[in-house]
Amino acid sequence: MKKFFGEFKKFITRGNVLDLAVGVIIGGAFTGIVNALSNNILRPIINWLLALMLGDEGLSGAITMLSPAYDATTGALDLAHSIYIDWGAFISAIINFLLIAIVLFMIVRTINHINEGWKELKKESKELYSKEYFELRKQGKKKKEIKKIIAAKKQELLEQKKLAEEEAKKNAPPTTDQLLTMILEELKNKK
Repeated sequence: MKKFFGEFKKFITRGNVLDLAVGVIIGGAFTGIVNALSNNILRPIINWLLALMLGDEGLSGAITMLSPAYDATTGALDLAHSIYIDWGAFISAIINFLLIAIVLFMIVRTINHINEGWKELKKESKELYSKEYFELRKQGKKKKEIKKIIAAKKQELLEQKKLAEEEAKKNAPPTTDQLLTMILEELKNKK
């Protein structure tokens, strides 16, 4: 029993579970905001535009009656007891989905840009704070000059590595495919 609770505690305190819990809570609050935006701001605007174009009630009147029920005393349509398709609610749900998708896209996009900036900053800081950087600073070089020198040295190292790889390929023993190709060519030449 002790082992079970120990494993459960380890599971609960892992970062992923805590991140997920925070995400669910924030997602719930965020859904409330999006629903309020959709129902209280966008839906009335869309209703107004539809009423102007169609002369109807907009999204609230966008229903298809399958089995209407009428109030016995007043003869008015009783929506509580009628069977109908509420197209307005469906369109509102689509609007909510699109709003959530757009906002999440913007959040993820912003986070990705921030992460790229951090990676670039980390890369630059490694270059700037290397031993070579400090030695060049002692010589009186400016940051721009140091960046150019370091970039040139990196390019030179890449070229040396490329030349070494090409030399290794030349001196390497032939591969199986190369040997088979050479054998086939010899057999063709003998015929």
